[in-house]
Amino acid sequence: MKLDPELRLQILEKVGIYSNRFSIAEPHIMLTTKEVLDAPKEMTEGRRTSAYKYYGVSYLQHNLVFINVRKIPDDKTIENTIVHELIHMRFPYLAHGKRFNKLVRQGLKGKTFPPYRKRNKIAPI
Repeated sequence: MKLDPELRLQILEKVGIYSNRFSIAEPHIMLTTKEVLDAPKEMTEGRRTSAYKYYGVSYLQHNLVFINVRKIPDDKTIENTIVHELIHMRFPYLAHGKRFNKLVRQGLKGKTFPPYRKRNKIAPI
């Protein structure tokens, strides 16, 4: 797809809506490979020069998401990619697989998720 100001706004609006539903801080969104390459190297380390191969990439430690608009064929795939990357942000411990895909489907259907809380392991007395 071709990135224009209207598409950029639509993507940012969807990211805001889904971030709210998933109870996560809204990530900084990059929509071109130039934006990825212009970001500080330590922020995009690991998938800096290969980002162009994917529909999307999450940089969890820096709350960044790259949505590769140029590679994505249609609006449905953009929305799917946004939800996919935000599920990575909401469930950072979860790898791709059946459970991950189920969460993406639930997110696309409008499910909301409560804030993620790390469990404290307390030794019994």
